[in-house]
Amino acid sequence: MKFVDEASIQVEAGNGGHGCVSFRREKYIPFGGPDGGDGGDGGSVWLEGDSGLNTLVDFRHARRFKARNGQGGMGRQRTGKSAEDLVIRVPLGTQVIATETGEQIGDVTAHGERLLVARGGHGGRGNIRFKSSTNRTPRQFTEGTAGESRALNLELKVLADVGLLGFPNAGKSTLISTVSSARPKVADYPFTTLHPNLGVVRLEADRSFVMADIPGIIEGAAEGAGLGIRFLKHLQRTGLLLHLVEMAPLDGADPADQVRALEREMEAFDEVLAGEEASLRGQSLADRPRWLVLTKSDTVDDEQVRAIRDKLVERLDWTGPVFVISAVARKGLEALTGAIMGHIEESRKEADQEDAGREAEDWLPDGETDGEPDGET
Repeated sequence: MKFVDEASIQVEAGNGGHGCVSFRREKYIPFGGPDGGDGGDGGSVWLEGDSGLNTLVDFRHARRFKARNGQGGMGRQRTGKSAEDLVIRVPLGTQVIATETGEQIGDVTAHGERLLVARGGHGGRGNIRFKSSTNRTPRQFTEGTAGESRALNLELKVLADVGLLGFPNAGKSTLISTVSSARPKVADYPFTTLHPNLGVVRLEADRSFVMADIPGIIEGAAEGAGLGIRFLKHLQRTGLLLHLVEMAPLDGADPADQVRALEREMEAFDEVLAGEEASLRGQSLADRPRWLVLTKSDTVDDEQVRAIRDKLVERLDWTGPVFVISAVARKGLEALTGAIMGHIEESRKEADQEDAGREAEDWLPDGETDGEPDGET
């Protein structure tokens, strides 16, 4: 199935039904009075997260979605039937942007989560609503209001705890296929991976995390070389980046130069594509936590491994964690996945503490704090 991470759609909510002008007509009741009912509400349009979907490919052909209109009011004080809401299923990680204004309407990040994108119109009022002591035969009514209509841009940014970053043939696909059940295409030529792949890495029954394999980026990607940098946006939702670099590239490339080149492309992404969005989210891609992972250690002997590692750390002035692995030989994977799991659990714990702190502040009455009162005690 083709991976599609962007789509444009048109959504239209239903109009509200008109109110009714009617008078009671029964035998022996010559002046029955008004009995026109109200119109029903139009259906709204919602986007709903579905964990079973992985791409936006369904929106390549179906691009216009319209909810039904509300039914008009009727005599005998009968209210028109309100239309059902239209629910559109989208993959988790879908970002919704208004086409005309560029405003971000919201994100759909959880299964079953709903986002209102077009509100249905309200039903009009029937003439019975205008009955009064001075207006016993009202002929007034109101029409139903129109439903909202919007053009939307949908952008999918995959949800993962860990993102794999590296040049083509750095070993990203091999790593994710080894530590998870994901089965991306693996070959010995560049650009094997053409779209992001997700895999669940399970350490124990209740300890797991999601890893994302992003198509390889090369130097000059910001100017359109290779696959460009369109897939780097999928790393914006990851809490940790693993920067994979081959220890002894077959083409004789310098690993340190590759690391620096990819750092420059990340900075270019933040400037060219992220723009204001990166500043609004508070942390640019280049500033996210990043670990250095040296791959394909099985291609060199142990002494060379240590020498290459030490030299690379010194040249890059690298202060973060460094791991040496071989996905083919399954070396160093247990240490790497264990460290990742510990980092994620600590991050989750800190996030829970921050949420608890914000909730406690919200419960405090206005003007009060949780510290000691000012002045003498």
